[in-house]
Amino acid sequence: MKVIICGAGQVGWQIARHLSGERNDVTVVDNNADLVRRATDSLDVQGIAGFASYPDILKRAGAEDCDMIIAATHSDEVNMVTCQVAHSVFAVPRKIARLRSQSYLDAIYSDLYRRDHLPIDVVISPEREVAEAALQRLTAPAAFDIETFFDGEARLLGLNLDEDCNVLNTPLRQLSDLFSTLRAIVVAIRREGTLFAPEPGDQMFAQDDIYVMCHVEDVSRMMEIFGKKQAKQERVVLVGGGNVGLSVAQALEAQADRLRVKMIEKSRKCAERAADALERTIVLNGDGLDAGLLQEANIRKADAVLTVTDDDKTNMLAAVRAKSEGCPFAIALINDPTLAPLMTPLGIDAYINPRATTVSSILRHIRHGRVRAVYSVGDAEGELIEAEVLSTSPIAGQRVRDIDFPEGVLIGAVKQEGKIKRPTGGLRIDAGDVIAIFALAKDVPEVERLLQVSIDFF
Repeated sequence: MKVIICGAGQVGWQIARHLSGERNDVTVVDNNADLVRRATDSLDVQGIAGFASYPDILKRAGAEDCDMIIAATHSDEVNMVTCQVAHSVFAVPRKIARLRSQSYLDAIYSDLYRRDHLPIDVVISPEREVAEAALQRLTAPAAFDIETFFDGEARLLGLNLDEDCNVLNTPLRQLSDLFSTLRAIVVAIRREGTLFAPEPGDQMFAQDDIYVMCHVEDVSRMMEIFGKKQAKQERVVLVGGGNVGLSVAQALEAQADRLRVKMIEKSRKCAERAADALERTIVLNGDGLDAGLLQEANIRKADAVLTVTDDDKTNMLAAVRAKSEGCPFAIALINDPTLAPLMTPLGIDAYINPRATTVSSILRHIRHGRVRAVYSVGDAEGELIEAEVLSTSPIAGQRVRDIDFPEGVLIGAVKQEGKIKRPTGGLRIDAGDVIAIFALAKDVPEVERLLQVSIDFF
């Protein structure tokens, strides 16, 4: 597949890394020559320095015969014009644009993106993706990472194992025997910085980060087995009232469970805008690092704090300050993945990486054929792919134990006849089944081959 990626920032670079690693023909375009050079030096991609919306730049990038264009520059308007030029001048068949402005995302203006207006096939909103990620974190506060699959019927949860976990040093095979009715599978373990797909004989140790695919009805039992307590979130304090904070607050207000939400925003202008847009949320104008203001927000009685300003270090410090003032659970928005190892030493319970959520959303629309969902695990170290099994797939009609998967690949769950099942060795995979597969980044092309989806691109 030939792809042009416009924008060589964090999201563009990560998408280029994914696609070039799968032997696609990738060209990166950015008006910052240094970012283009970084991409071409570190990845197997071509690079063009220039404005992505210029027809001559797109022509140099190969738009005349490309399959897809991904517009992920920092400007909404550049992304929109790029898609228009790609459609009108070069007839590029698939166009994805990242848009941040809420005005462009308002549902009443959705007709704007029809082919005879602004021909954008998929609109990605980082703010909405982050808001959704924040809501999911609140549903399972003991998890550092969470994503839903099978239309909400299953979840992927990231858990850090403590010394008091009852199932440490127990082979995974034995766990399956002990809890035979538990619809949960450990699909990945990160140990000493390395992510891997475990074998049945592997054990889990204290301080491991594990990723578990679990039926939504079994989440509470699974968390109890791994020594994690589930606490209901009723009072939430938000630090940051920009686009992300406002999106999170609006999503919290829209929930059936009426949460009590308070927001702290430093900018008076942003605070006034948030107060006008929100109905039940109390908005305080001030610094989220101010202990007195946190006390005014009644942080000690809050169940959770979400720090979602546009500055990573402010988010980290505000989360630490909130916990020192008595808040039991803190989630921080962190753009720089190199800061992630600091979360545990600082006592921050979970973090949201906007880049990872946006990359996952874009990958969902890049993966070919019958792929229904994709989640990027860690710093693009692996993927959890939900896909329908086609009749032409090599795995159709085979039992799980007989499928020749690479070492870095593991089935997390199977949906057959409307029911989520744990993938035991004797389970037969048939055409029409929907499966969730964890794969290390290097093994994703082989997974696509086994699913027979790369030839079914549309």
